[in-house]
Amino acid sequence: MKRRVVITGMGVVSPNGVGTPAFSRAVLAGESGVRRISRFDPSEISVQIAGEVRDFDELAWVEKRDRKHVSRVLPLAIAAGTEALSDAGIDTTSLPLEERRRFGVIMGSGGGSQEFTEEQYRLFFHQQYKQMSLFCVPTGVMGALSSELNVRFGLRGASHIITTGCTSSTDAFGYSMRQIQSGRLDMVLSGGADAPIALGIMKGFLLMKILTDSWNQSPERGSRPFSVDRDGFVLAEGAWMFVLEEYEHARARGAKMLAEICGYGSTCEAFHRVRLQECGEEPARAIGLAMKEAGIAAGDVHYVNLHGTSTQLNDRIETRALKLVLGEHASRVPMSALKSQIGHPQGACGAAGVAATIVAMRNGQLPPTINLETPDPECDLDYVPKAGRKQAIEHAVCNCIAFGSKNSALVLKSVA
Repeated sequence: MKRRVVITGMGVVSPNGVGTPAFSRAVLAGESGVRRISRFDPSEISVQIAGEVRDFDELAWVEKRDRKHVSRVLPLAIAAGTEALSDAGIDTTSLPLEERRRFGVIMGSGGGSQEFTEEQYRLFFHQQYKQMSLFCVPTGVMGALSSELNVRFGLRGASHIITTGCTSSTDAFGYSMRQIQSGRLDMVLSGGADAPIALGIMKGFLLMKILTDSWNQSPERGSRPFSVDRDGFVLAEGAWMFVLEEYEHARARGAKMLAEICGYGSTCEAFHRVRLQECGEEPARAIGLAMKEAGIAAGDVHYVNLHGTSTQLNDRIETRALKLVLGEHASRVPMSALKSQIGHPQGACGAAGVAATIVAMRNGQLPPTINLETPDPECDLDYVPKAGRKQAIEHAVCNCIAFGSKNSALVLKSVA
């Protein structure tokens, strides 16, 4: 019999709330975390807003002497991971060696330490060699992020980074799920973290013309999924981490269970390095695969947490995909896009969506899609606009779409 996988702990460092309680309040109230960029002077570029994590003390999580040697993404991930472990009632320092060997770190990140590497190149090309980090190469390697968490928490199981663009953390959940189902691991610290708010990275996105430059004077209105006047996404950062655990293992130690991960699906359109195919068939198939594994039909889906980037192409095609996979039921399923509140945290967005879905499940309240003032006629589903509403959720779909024609989805189930 296939082993069941449950979520027993959650930790959050988000633009609209640091810590799960603050994030939960903001998500349900529809509070935006998008502001004018404070990390650097954005006046030289056309986009001056982002979903930054404010009031976050990096030095509370990384020693001052080590800060120049690591990316901002690391303290974000450590803070969220620490909260997740505490929420799960786990003190890793007291775990026997054999249990730590069956406890892995498998997380998703689209860019990892990319902003750190950008800074190292800046120092290099300005011939400021003495200011460069001794660890500029190892820290810049994607896999270093999970290793740092393994070392921090003393976990001896698998240490893997899944990097598949915007589906990274969704795929990390899927991979973690398979490791537990197969019996290779009993517990995994999983989720996603990204910190892409840096001048060079933003200039790269600007070359692709996919960031909104229309809302510099009203940052909180900038992320507008499914609205007819949307014109690009808002770049964001953050970390959303979780403890995933085999069901019987969790029950034996009396752990609370936030949700069960009961389905995962992933596909590729094999179409283009950036654009999506208009038909929406492969995003729909990814969701269908997750639903099939979960053993549910369209009528069993009570909520969908959407990818909802605020780009013309994504929102239109994601709407089409939901209609394909849910059929007539699509018009009756409430859906919402967390990115309307926080912007787009790249490879961490799937984990952010899982966090918002757990908040919705635990509170019996759907989070709203804010800034949806005039719906696009081609985006005509129930996106829970402007304000949330009360509703019980037994099964929810969490959907993600990425560059490179990738599509991944999860099905979460409430656990009584």
